Amino acid sequence: MSYKSFVFEQDQGVATIRLNRPETLNSLTFETYEELNQAMQDIDKDDSARAVMITGTGRGFCSGGSFVDIIQKLFDRSTQEKYQFTRLTCDLIKNMRRCRKPIVAAVNGPAVGAGALIALASDVRIVAESAHFAFLFVKVGLAGADMGATYLLPRVVGLGMASELLMTGRKVSADEAHRIGLANRVVPDPDLLGEAQKMAATLASGPFRALGMTKDLINHACGMDLEPALEMEAQTQALCMEAPEFAEGYKAFLEKRPPVFYRP
Repeated sequence: MSYKSFVFEQDQGVATIRLNRPETLNSLTFETYEELNQAMQDIDKDDSARAVMITGTGRGFCSGGSFVDIIQKLFDRSTQEKYQFTRLTCDLIKNMRRCRKPIVAAVNGPAVGAGALIALASDVRIVAESAHFAFLFVKVGLAGADMGATYLLPRVVGLGMASELLMTGRKVSADEAHRIGLANRVVPDPDLLGEAQKMAATLASGPFRALGMTKDLINHACGMDLEPALEMEAQTQALCMEAPEFAEGYKAFLEKRPPVFYRP
Protein backbone atom coordinates (compact mmCIF):
# COMPACT_ATOMS: atom_id res chain seq x y z
CA MET A 1 0.00 0.00 0.00
CA SER A 2 1.34 3.43 -0.93
CA TYR A 3 -0.18 6.81 -0.06
CA LYS A 4 1.03 10.35 -0.66
CA SER A 5 -0.71 12.33 2.07
CA PHE A 6 0.37 10.36 5.15
CA VAL A 7 3.00 7.85 6.26
CA PHE A 8 1.89 4.23 6.13
CA GLU A 9 3.82 1.40 7.77
CA GLN A 10 3.01 -2.20 8.59
CA ASP A 11 4.81 -4.40 11.08
CA GLN A 12 3.88 -7.49 13.08
CA GLY A 13 0.26 -7.32 11.98
CA VAL A 14 -0.20 -3.63 12.90
CA ALA A 15 -0.89 -1.10 10.13
CA THR A 16 0.17 2.39 11.24
CA ILE A 17 -1.18 5.58 9.68
CA ARG A 18 0.73 8.72 10.66
CA LEU A 19 -0.74 12.00 9.49
CA ASN A 20 2.18 14.04 8.24
CA ARG A 21 1.51 17.78 7.94
CA PRO A 22 3.11 18.88 11.22
CA GLU A 23 3.35 22.54 10.15
CA THR A 24 -0.49 22.70 10.29
CA LEU A 25 -0.97 20.24 13.17
CA ASN A 26 -1.76 17.59 10.56
CA SER A 27 -4.71 19.34 8.97
CA LEU A 28 -6.61 17.38 6.33
CA THR A 29 -6.80 18.06 2.60
CA PHE A 30 -9.19 16.67 -0.02
CA GLU A 31 -6.46 14.21 -0.96
CA THR A 32 -6.00 13.10 2.66
CA TYR A 33 -9.69 12.30 3.00
CA GLU A 34 -9.66 10.31 -0.23
CA GLU A 35 -6.56 8.37 0.72
CA LEU A 36 -7.74 7.67 4.27
CA ASN A 37 -10.96 6.27 2.82
CA GLN A 38 -8.95 4.06 0.48
CA ALA A 39 -6.59 2.98 3.25
CA MET A 40 -9.46 1.84 5.50
CA GLN A 41 -10.86 -0.27 2.66
CA ASP A 42 -7.43 -1.64 1.76
CA ILE A 43 -6.63 -2.59 5.36
CA ASP A 44 -10.00 -4.28 5.78
CA LYS A 45 -9.19 -6.57 2.84
CA ASP A 46 -5.58 -7.25 3.86
CA ASP A 47 -5.34 -10.38 6.02
CA SER A 48 -1.80 -9.46 7.10
CA ALA A 49 -3.11 -6.29 8.78
CA ARG A 50 -4.89 -7.33 11.96
CA ALA A 51 -5.02 -4.00 13.83
CA VAL A 52 -4.58 -0.32 12.98
CA MET A 53 -2.93 2.58 14.79
CA ILE A 54 -3.59 6.20 13.80
CA THR A 55 -1.44 9.06 15.10
CA GLY A 56 0.04 12.38 14.03
CA THR A 57 3.50 13.78 13.38
CA GLY A 58 4.83 16.49 15.66
CA ARG A 59 2.72 18.40 18.19
CA GLY A 60 -0.73 17.56 16.84
CA PHE A 61 -2.95 14.59 16.22
CA CYS A 62 -5.18 16.35 13.68
CA SER A 63 -6.46 19.93 13.54
CA GLY A 64 -9.32 19.08 11.17
CA GLY A 65 -9.90 20.33 7.66
CA SER A 66 -7.24 22.67 6.30
CA PHE A 67 -8.37 26.31 6.27
CA VAL A 68 -6.44 26.99 3.04
CA ASP A 69 -6.79 23.68 1.22
CA ILE A 70 -10.44 22.95 2.07
CA ILE A 71 -12.39 25.69 3.87
CA GLN A 72 -11.51 28.59 1.58
CA LYS A 73 -12.16 26.51 -1.53
CA LEU A 74 -15.62 25.44 -0.39
CA PHE A 75 -16.95 29.00 -0.75
CA ASP A 76 -16.47 28.77 -4.51
CA ARG A 77 -18.19 25.41 -4.85
CA SER A 78 -21.82 24.69 -5.70
CA THR A 79 -24.29 23.22 -3.22
CA GLN A 80 -23.91 19.83 -4.89
CA GLU A 81 -20.12 20.04 -4.71
CA LYS A 82 -20.30 20.96 -1.03
CA TYR A 83 -22.50 17.94 -0.45
CA GLN A 84 -20.02 15.71 -2.29
CA PHE A 85 -17.35 16.91 0.12
CA THR A 86 -19.43 16.37 3.27
CA ARG A 87 -20.36 12.93 1.94
CA LEU A 88 -16.62 12.21 1.51
CA THR A 89 -15.92 13.14 5.14
CA CYS A 90 -18.76 10.93 6.35
CA ASP A 91 -17.51 8.07 4.20
CA LEU A 92 -14.28 8.12 6.21
CA ILE A 93 -16.16 7.46 9.44
CA LYS A 94 -18.25 4.78 7.72
CA ASN A 95 -15.14 3.03 6.43
CA MET A 96 -13.43 3.22 9.84
CA ARG A 97 -16.42 1.60 11.53
CA ARG A 98 -16.84 -0.95 8.71
CA CYS A 99 -13.17 -1.94 8.91
CA ARG A 100 -13.23 -5.18 10.89
CA LYS A 101 -9.75 -4.57 12.30
CA PRO A 102 -9.51 -2.85 15.72
CA ILE A 103 -8.37 0.78 15.38
CA VAL A 104 -6.27 2.45 18.10
CA ALA A 105 -5.96 6.24 18.06
CA ALA A 106 -2.71 7.47 19.62
CA VAL A 107 -3.78 11.05 20.33
CA ASN A 108 -0.46 12.87 20.63
CA GLY A 109 -1.78 16.45 20.60
CA PRO A 110 -4.83 18.53 19.65
CA ALA A 111 -7.63 16.49 18.07
CA VAL A 112 -10.15 19.06 16.93
CA GLY A 113 -12.93 19.21 14.36
CA ALA A 114 -12.54 16.31 11.97
CA GLY A 115 -9.53 15.20 14.01
CA ALA A 116 -11.74 14.69 17.05
CA LEU A 117 -14.09 12.58 14.93
CA ILE A 118 -11.26 10.41 13.60
CA ALA A 119 -10.27 9.71 17.19
CA LEU A 120 -13.90 9.15 18.19
CA ALA A 121 -14.50 6.67 15.35
CA SER A 122 -11.51 4.61 16.50
CA ASP A 123 -12.17 1.67 18.80
CA VAL A 124 -9.65 2.65 21.50
CA ARG A 125 -8.18 6.07 22.32
CA ILE A 126 -4.82 6.30 24.10
CA VAL A 127 -4.26 9.99 24.87
CA ALA A 128 -1.16 12.00 25.81
CA GLU A 129 -1.43 14.21 28.88
CA SER A 130 -0.88 17.35 26.79
CA ALA A 131 -3.55 16.48 24.21
CA HIS A 132 -7.06 17.88 24.02
CA PHE A 133 -10.26 17.46 22.01
CA ALA A 134 -12.73 19.98 20.60
CA PHE A 135 -15.82 19.33 18.50
CA LEU A 136 -15.69 22.92 17.32
CA PHE A 137 -17.98 22.92 14.28
CA VAL A 138 -20.45 25.36 15.87
CA LYS A 139 -17.62 27.85 16.40
CA VAL A 140 -17.40 28.31 12.63
CA GLY A 141 -21.16 28.45 12.11
CA LEU A 142 -21.68 24.79 11.24
CA ALA A 143 -23.86 22.19 12.92
CA GLY A 144 -22.25 20.12 15.62
CA ALA A 145 -23.77 17.18 13.73
CA ASP A 146 -20.81 16.33 11.51
CA MET A 147 -19.02 13.13 10.51
CA GLY A 148 -21.14 10.91 12.75
CA ALA A 149 -20.76 13.06 15.87
CA THR A 150 -24.43 12.86 16.87
CA TYR A 151 -24.40 9.08 16.48
CA LEU A 152 -21.07 8.22 18.08
CA LEU A 153 -20.49 10.81 20.81
CA PRO A 154 -23.69 10.19 22.85
CA ARG A 155 -22.83 6.48 22.84
CA VAL A 156 -19.39 7.22 24.26
CA VAL A 157 -20.02 10.04 26.77
CA GLY A 158 -23.82 10.11 27.19
CA LEU A 159 -26.50 12.36 25.72
CA GLY A 160 -26.14 15.31 28.10
CA MET A 161 -22.37 15.60 27.83
CA ALA A 162 -22.46 15.06 24.06
CA SER A 163 -25.03 17.85 23.74
CA GLU A 164 -22.80 20.23 25.69
CA LEU A 165 -19.65 19.40 23.73
CA LEU A 166 -21.34 19.61 20.32
CA MET A 167 -23.29 22.79 21.11
CA THR A 168 -20.42 24.73 22.71
CA GLY A 169 -17.42 23.37 20.82
CA ARG A 170 -15.39 23.86 23.98
CA LYS A 171 -11.98 22.37 24.64
CA VAL A 172 -11.81 19.04 26.50
CA SER A 173 -8.54 18.31 28.30
CA ALA A 174 -7.04 14.83 28.37
CA ASP A 175 -8.00 14.40 32.03
CA GLU A 176 -11.62 15.40 31.39
CA ALA A 177 -11.72 13.17 28.32
CA HIS A 178 -10.72 10.24 30.52
CA ARG A 179 -13.25 11.15 33.19
CA ILE A 180 -16.16 11.24 30.72
CA GLY A 181 -15.09 8.13 28.82
CA LEU A 182 -13.76 9.80 25.68
CA ALA A 183 -10.21 8.62 26.43
CA ASN A 184 -9.61 4.99 27.34
CA ARG A 185 -6.27 5.87 28.91
CA VAL A 186 -4.17 9.00 29.52
CA VAL A 187 -0.40 8.55 29.62
CA PRO A 188 2.66 10.82 29.88
CA ASP A 189 3.58 12.25 26.50
CA PRO A 190 6.87 10.28 26.15
CA ASP A 191 5.00 7.01 26.78
CA LEU A 192 2.18 7.55 24.28
CA LEU A 193 3.43 5.73 21.20
CA GLY A 194 4.77 2.82 23.23
CA GLU A 195 1.46 2.35 25.05
CA ALA A 196 -0.59 2.69 21.85
CA GLN A 197 1.68 0.27 19.98
CA LYS A 198 1.39 -2.18 22.86
CA MET A 199 -2.41 -1.99 22.70
CA ALA A 200 -2.41 -2.38 18.91
CA ALA A 201 -0.04 -5.35 19.14
CA THR A 202 -2.25 -6.99 21.76
CA LEU A 203 -5.29 -6.62 19.51
CA ALA A 204 -3.33 -7.80 16.46
CA SER A 205 -2.38 -10.99 18.28
CA GLY A 206 -5.99 -11.68 19.28
CA PRO A 207 -8.57 -13.93 17.59
CA PHE A 208 -9.03 -12.26 14.21
CA ARG A 209 -12.54 -13.47 13.38
CA ALA A 210 -13.87 -12.99 16.89
CA LEU A 211 -12.60 -9.40 17.12
CA GLY A 212 -14.07 -8.56 13.72
CA MET A 213 -17.43 -9.98 14.77
CA THR A 214 -17.24 -8.10 18.07
CA LYS A 215 -16.81 -4.81 16.19
CA ASP A 216 -19.69 -5.69 13.86
CA LEU A 217 -21.99 -6.38 16.81
CA ILE A 218 -20.97 -3.19 18.62
CA ASN A 219 -21.86 -1.25 15.47
CA HIS A 220 -25.25 -2.89 15.03
CA ALA A 221 -26.45 -3.54 18.57
CA CYS A 222 -26.62 0.17 19.46
CA GLY A 223 -29.67 0.56 17.24
CA MET A 224 -31.41 -2.68 18.25
CA ASP A 225 -33.86 -3.76 20.89
CA LEU A 226 -32.57 -6.32 23.39
CA GLU A 227 -34.09 -9.47 21.88
CA PRO A 228 -32.75 -8.99 18.32
CA ALA A 229 -29.36 -8.10 19.79
CA LEU A 230 -29.36 -11.30 21.84
CA GLU A 231 -30.29 -13.34 18.76
CA MET A 232 -27.49 -11.73 16.74
CA GLU A 233 -25.00 -12.52 19.51
CA ALA A 234 -26.20 -16.12 19.77
CA GLN A 235 -25.73 -16.69 16.02
CA THR A 236 -22.33 -14.97 16.01
CA GLN A 237 -21.03 -16.93 18.99
CA ALA A 238 -22.10 -20.23 17.43
CA LEU A 239 -20.10 -19.35 14.30
CA CYS A 240 -17.06 -18.45 16.42
CA MET A 241 -17.26 -21.86 18.09
CA GLU A 242 -16.57 -23.46 14.70
CA ALA A 243 -13.44 -21.38 14.05
CA PRO A 244 -9.90 -22.62 14.82
CA GLU A 245 -9.31 -19.76 17.26
CA PHE A 246 -11.87 -21.26 19.65
CA ALA A 247 -10.11 -24.62 19.59
CA GLU A 248 -6.75 -22.91 20.23
CA GLY A 249 -8.19 -20.93 23.14
CA TYR A 250 -9.59 -24.10 24.72
CA LYS A 251 -6.35 -26.03 24.20
CA ALA A 252 -4.29 -23.18 25.68
CA PHE A 253 -6.55 -23.09 28.74
CA LEU A 254 -6.07 -26.82 29.33
CA GLU A 255 -2.32 -26.51 28.86
CA LYS A 256 -2.14 -23.46 31.13
CA ARG A 257 -0.43 -21.25 28.52
CA PRO A 258 -1.33 -18.07 26.62
CA PRO A 259 -3.25 -18.79 23.41
CA VAL A 260 -1.39 -18.20 20.14
CA PHE A 261 -3.97 -16.84 17.72
CA TYR A 262 -1.50 -15.23 15.33
CA ARG A 263 2.11 -15.77 14.28
CA PRO A 264 3.44 -12.85 12.17
